[in-house]
Order: sequence, then structure tokens, then C-alpha cells
Amino acid sequence: MIEELKLNLACGNNRIEGYFGIDAFKTEACDYVMDLQKYPWDIKSESVEEIICSHYVEHINHDSTLKDLVECFAHSNTYQELRQSFLIKVDYIKDKLNHPFMPSDGLFRFMEEVYRILKPNGKIRIIAPYYTSMRAIQDPTHVRSIGEVTFMYFNKDWRELNKLQHYTTSSCDFGFVYGYNMQQDFVNKHEAQRNFAVKHYWNVVDDIDVTLTKKILKVS
Repeated sequence: MIEELKLNLACGNNRIEGYFGIDAFKTEACDYVMDLQKYPWDIKSESVEEIICSHYVEHINHDSTLKDLVECFAHSNTYQELRQSFLIKVDYIKDKLNHPFMPSDGLFRFMEEVYRILKPNGKIRIIAPYYTSMRAIQDPTHVRSIGEVTFMYFNKDWRELNKLQHYTTSSCDFGFVYGYNMQQDFVNKHEAQRNFAVKHYWNVVDDIDVTLTKKILKVS
């Protein structure tokens, strides 16, 4: 069971000083091999203060049922063991995501695990190709677009205001701030020009850079 204060999730071959690297593939930067699309993660709850996750969330599959089934088969030698393993997996999803069915979207499952392992006021920094950038679609393994509003779905007040509790994650509650990694041609332009370009033009922003903070649970 991992119990590290700082994690570099989906680190690839990019080591960040002071961060414990986790990836599905063993690289020089990876300290622990783990498939982040298999849940739950082998990481202790509320043990992490900071997470960096760069250029990964756009790869998270929408439907994670296949990985769930493969894992169930891998740990079962009889039909009864398979059935029990599958029921445990279903109960986990229902408990964590309040979903009456399988599967749940992979990004919700990812964020639920992030929320679980972060300490209160813990932070995750997510960097991803911006949805209006060619970078978002150039890689055939990218399966989702990421923009500012994506992260509103992980804020409890916004979900309740928009009456979205019935199909989104039920327990994540993050505050967040964001910035942009922009094309060099726009970096030195006036703020009003940059804002207009971001809103109306393609290929102005390369990446969105978001920091989400786990809110402290309010005691009523």
C-alpha cells in the first residue's frame, strides 16, 4: 500500500524531483507500476498532499468495464469466485459513485480515487491538451476533450445548482483555479486580446493547467 505525500500520477518517463512516480509501465521515472484505470488504487486514503498529473486524463477510457472484467477473471479460478469478484467490483462502484449500474465514466472514477487519497486541502495539478488545440486530437489514443467547464462537475455546489447529482459523481468536492499554456504568438498580447482569442479562435491555447483543491467536509 502506497503512502507517499507527493505523487506524480501517470509519470511516463518524466521524473519530477520530490514526487513518487506511478505509471502502468516501468520507466526510469516510475517508482511503482500500477494501472490507474483499475480501481481502487493501491494507495492509502487521505495520505497524499500533492499530486501532479500531466497529459493523462485525456487518455482515460469512458467505459472501464472491460478492465473490471479482466481483473475479475484474473483473480478467479471457479465460477463462484468469479461471481463474488464481480459483485465486489459492482458494490465498490455503487458505494463510491452512487451509480445503480456499471460502468461509470472513467474520468469520474479517476477523480473519485484522487478525492479519496488526498488529504483535506490536498491538491492535484492536472495539465491536459485544451479542447480547441490540435494537440487534443492529434494523438489517436486521446478519447476526451478537456476544457474549463469539465472540472465544474467535480464541485458539489455547482452540481447541486445545476441538478446534476443523479448522473455525476456524488462525493467529489473540489475548488479549482486554472491557467493556460498559450502559443508564443499570443503570450505578449494585451489581456483583452488574449481573452478574445481564447474564446473565439482555435490553436491559441496548447494546454489547460488546472489546480484542484479538496474541500474540507462541512459539519452540519
